[in-house]
Amino acid sequence: MRTLFAIFVALNLLLVFLLMIHFGVFAPRVALHIAAAPQHRAVAPLITEWAEDNKADIRITWLSPPEISQALTKGPETEFDAVWPDSSLWIALGDSDEVVQHQASVYRSPVILGLRMSTVIGQGWIGRSDFTLSEIAEAAKEDKFRLTMPAPTQSGAGAMAYLSLLRAFSEDPEPLTPEHLTRAKTLDETRALLAQMDRAPASDAALAEALVANYSAYDGLFTTEAQVIQTSQRLAAQGDEPLYALYPSGGMSVTDSPLGFIPKGDEAREAKFLDLQAFLASDEMQEHLVALGYRAGPDGPDAETVDVTVWNPTWGLDAAARFAATAPPPSPVIQEALRLYQTELRKPALTVWVMDVSNAMDGTPMQALKASADALFDPPAAHETLPQPDSRDVTILLPFNHNIRDPIIIEGGNPTATDRARRLIAALDADGGTDVYYALYEAFEALRPYVQDGTLTDYRPAIIVLTAGPSDSENRIPLLAHIAETPYTKDIPIHTIALGAADQDQLSELGKLSSGQVFRAGDDLSRTLQMAKGGN
Repeated sequence: MRTLFAIFVALNLLLVFLLMIHFGVFAPRVALHIAAAPQHRAVAPLITEWAEDNKADIRITWLSPPEISQALTKGPETEFDAVWPDSSLWIALGDSDEVVQHQASVYRSPVILGLRMSTVIGQGWIGRSDFTLSEIAEAAKEDKFRLTMPAPTQSGAGAMAYLSLLRAFSEDPEPLTPEHLTRAKTLDETRALLAQMDRAPASDAALAEALVANYSAYDGLFTTEAQVIQTSQRLAAQGDEPLYALYPSGGMSVTDSPLGFIPKGDEAREAKFLDLQAFLASDEMQEHLVALGYRAGPDGPDAETVDVTVWNPTWGLDAAARFAATAPPPSPVIQEALRLYQTELRKPALTVWVMDVSNAMDGTPMQALKASADALFDPPAAHETLPQPDSRDVTILLPFNHNIRDPIIIEGGNPTATDRARRLIAALDADGGTDVYYALYEAFEALRPYVQDGTLTDYRPAIIVLTAGPSDSENRIPLLAHIAETPYTKDIPIHTIALGAADQDQLSELGKLSSGQVFRAGDDLSRTLQMAKGGN
């Protein structure tokens, strides 16, 4: 009897073992390395949870959309197995070898105008569906409101908004062509609207964060519908009036968040990628995305069942509207349009680099600064989507410790001034105490001549602070008082880059005070400098 029982147990164990093999319990975990745009961070926890249940080791590296595009220029040699930018535009730009396969949209979001509710009421635009981008541009030029949008060279929302403006001002319903980009009227009208925009942060999230943190910064922004929803929710929660969603007639472009695979001969990895894609396309996941404010599913949100606290019709949101994702213009047209933005159409940048040379910079921080100096003047690679120097740009270098060293001013790409600046940085040594507050006062003073001659509004001004240590706080209160009493300082964002032992609380206060961004320098300081520069 015992023998029969032992055989029965053994057979059951064998059956369980075979079933476990059949269902992949002992299958090895499959690794996927995805380069993803920061716009997708809200979805990342769900992907991580799915990976745990599906034998996948998914690593997500958060890169700006142009960095994803740049990674694709390496073709199959790139370190990534998949890419997930915010728009197909970046794949079109970077994938010249057409290596990306299985490309499919995860969700969509049209690029629209989110404008302060009271401003929309004042313009008489509530409920209208027939106003045009030209009408918006004319009102902005008449100072009816202050507009901004993410940098077209750094963000899918910014790029799609910019391309839509070019198409609208060409007065041609057809997709953009090289010929459109030679029309003087089109370029003049685009330049005139861009001249109204004092800020161009590197991402739509940074743009929204600036508005939430400093509600007086501007009145409206071109961004995705999802970002308008999420920003309005945050504004309403803190007691500020929400944005009203405006859908210009003629249509804006749609960001489509495409997820694509880069084949490298590994069938197991490709199969796991397709499993992930199927999960993201599942009804449950698509409903979750709709609840976050994205247009997901084959037909978009169901206007009869959507959560009206998200798709709030009193905020102008139209869940019943349908927006088809359209293919971006050909890559050469995109490249030429971005070149025009960088060199002819955007407002020139006026940037004060406040560089710590105190004892806190001694050793590794100073070595990193010197090694990354070229990023202050030129992109690390000749690539059309990175911030390019322009003959109209002005750069001011202001080294500081407990005092201020002599500033150096570089106008455009002036080679003499640029060479002098490089020599200055190469010769820097670390000594003395750290007083970022006094340095910021001097940075504002460096911009005062542009206020006095009335040219500050011709630029997109910004101050970028790079520091490696906690600052002496003796001059903190005088600086805050100076900002409170000096009107022009409130329109100048202070971006900060923290190295070494920099005090994060001190830098965060400065960023919030001015709607600036706070960056933590990692191993690649050149990239961080470029990101900070891209925000201007």
